[in-house]
Amino acid sequence: MDFGFDARTEELRATMLAFMDEVVYPAEAVFEGQLAALEQSGDRWAWDSTPVIQELRAAARERGLWNLFLPGEHPGVEGAGLTNLQYAALAEISGRSGHLAPAAMNCAAPDTGNMEVLHLFGTDAQKKQWLEPLLDGEIRSAFAMTEPDVASSDATNIELSIVRDGDEYVLNGRKWWITGAMNPNCAIFIVMGKTDPTADRHRQQSMILVPRDTPGLEVVRGMHVMGYDDREHGGHAELSFTDVRVPVANLIGEEGGGFGVAQARLGPGRIHHCMRSIGIAERAIEMMCERAESRVAFGRPLAEQGVIRGWIAESRVKLEQLRLLVLKTAWLMDTVGNKGAHTEIQAIKIATPETVQWILDKAIQLHGAGGLSQDLPLANMYAGIRTLRFADGPDEVHKNALAKAEVRRQAARREAR
Repeated sequence: MDFGFDARTEELRATMLAFMDEVVYPAEAVFEGQLAALEQSGDRWAWDSTPVIQELRAAARERGLWNLFLPGEHPGVEGAGLTNLQYAALAEISGRSGHLAPAAMNCAAPDTGNMEVLHLFGTDAQKKQWLEPLLDGEIRSAFAMTEPDVASSDATNIELSIVRDGDEYVLNGRKWWITGAMNPNCAIFIVMGKTDPTADRHRQQSMILVPRDTPGLEVVRGMHVMGYDDREHGGHAELSFTDVRVPVANLIGEEGGGFGVAQARLGPGRIHHCMRSIGIAERAIEMMCERAESRVAFGRPLAEQGVIRGWIAESRVKLEQLRLLVLKTAWLMDTVGNKGAHTEIQAIKIATPETVQWILDKAIQLHGAGGLSQDLPLANMYAGIRTLRFADGPDEVHKNALAKAEVRRQAARREAR
């Protein structure tokens, strides 16, 4: 077994690490200041309009760090063409500054998943109108699936109605926790709803493109995550659809294909989240060690306290185990496809938020009350990681599905003896 990265990945890792040290980390404080200026101007959600984001994007493109998330060969698409395994190593590094680096590289959710959907299922016209400006970083997008009135962990529950009326579809319903929707530069929504409630439960749903300025689409409110509004990611919104009309040509794929499109979108997104989360944990461990060496309590540096050493050691062990599992999953996605890697994708979705949340909890505890404050990034990181135990499906759904598959696998193994 080869645990080393190939030459292309090592080259990009070196470029990426230099980019973080020379450009991204110094920009963090500048970004916070510019967000504060947006607050005063009344345009608080347009984080990507800040000068520092534009500077970061220019620097990322100059260094060849643009659109790296899109796997496979895509002639004419700047930066695309890495394998999942190659990109995983870079996504981890970007996670160390998760609110800046992915956005600087045009590799931030939910745009990445939406671009993959349009690339895989969009018509030529849809790609021209929406995919190309997304790949160029000219606009933002959102993915509208979750609803307030149903258990959206079962996507077949989705109730927003999509009814055909001649050459148009008419949408009625509500959505919430729609990431990026508060950003005025979010120009397009990919919306999941039901086109045929009488069909097989996995063929009732469809995906459709709804431009932001479509009459009847209302951004009702922004939503907070444990007190944070996540404006550096464009916020999260509740949406209302009232007799929203869009052309039939806005349908993505075929009627009844929405559930399949959603599954195709969420697989790669889960591994991106996991690798960025590992980067968050690495930064937390760095902060733990620096704090432990510099802080003295009861006559000794914290680094000499047995409890603190235990936290640091366990954090390293847990993170190394997690990284190997995520990299194995990326390798499987490249070699046997997303379907063949389904069990491992579920496993990393279960393991990553729990593990990184544990490490962040210890980092916060080590930093005392400061770890809870706005003076350090740890509390914000913790809130973000906690949301991943819901995003793309809650822990319990993945555990249930993984366990069912394992029981079937073991039964088949016994029968084959």
